[in-house]
Amino acid sequence: MNTAPSSPLSSPSTTAARERALVLGGGGSTGNAWLIGVIAGLFDAGLDVTSADLTIGTSAGATAAAQLAGASPTELLAAVLAAVPPPRTGPVGARPVTDHLERFRRIIAEADDQADLRRRMGAAALATVAASDGSWPQRWRDIVAARLPTQDWPRRAVLITAVDARTGDPVVFDRHSGVDLVDAVAASTSGGGSAFSIGDGWYIDGGYRSNAENADLAAGYHRVLVLSPLSGRSLYPPEWGTQLAAQVDELRAGGSRVETIVPDSASDHLFGANAMDPSLRPAAAQAGRDQGRSLVERLTEFWR
Repeated sequence: MNTAPSSPLSSPSTTAARERALVLGGGGSTGNAWLIGVIAGLFDAGLDVTSADLTIGTSAGATAAAQLAGASPTELLAAVLAAVPPPRTGPVGARPVTDHLERFRRIIAEADDQADLRRRMGAAALATVAASDGSWPQRWRDIVAARLPTQDWPRRAVLITAVDARTGDPVVFDRHSGVDLVDAVAASTSGGGSAFSIGDGWYIDGGYRSNAENADLAAGYHRVLVLSPLSGRSLYPPEWGTQLAAQVDELRAGGSRVETIVPDSASDHLFGANAMDPSLRPAAAQAGRDQGRSLVERLTEFWR
């Protein structure tokens, strides 16, 4: 059952160790597979980044963060590669993504700033809810629950981002928030134009909080590893200062060492407009694994 948050969710809980932070960005179905692939490639080559003192998950990255709470990277990768995806539907199947991006661009053009964008996106999502039969939140929760190996929050610090659909305020869920892990992930991944309900509250995708990574939440950590399936790209105006590059600059100015991993040029076509094509998940996971293995030497010194 969905339960209402027991307290305001505007800031993450504090943790005793502030050494390593792992940031898992959004990027749709293929982005989730790529994240798992990169982490599995590193893991199989001897570097376990799931030992981070803090993991931050946004949208597809929220799903990955929750999946890693209940299974090893190797097990998760094997599941992606073994799955039999539905056949591709061609350009027609990509249309909903294109329509959403066009609507998103229109709202960005009308917004004054990031806060105004969040309010407008929330209002649009709530209008979709009002025009529906009300069944979508439960159906979405069931889908999310089926993707997670466990429905229990891990003991290590994990932050799941979202946005309050009514107010536009940023939200951060953790195991102290009084919200089930499934609900937190369902809220963070609610980016298809509708809002997700938790108790009396309504939430939309955490990618609207700042950008698809929300790396700023790792402020104060000595080493920050950012995995960005969307390569840090943003549709937001540069003057809003929400791009991944701006977040990384801010982290470094605060004393953090930061490394960023993005898909290589050979696999870039698997993301963006194709991000919701499940038939591309195995290819995205394999590309991520190959990248993880190739980067292990460089990242071992950084992480340890």
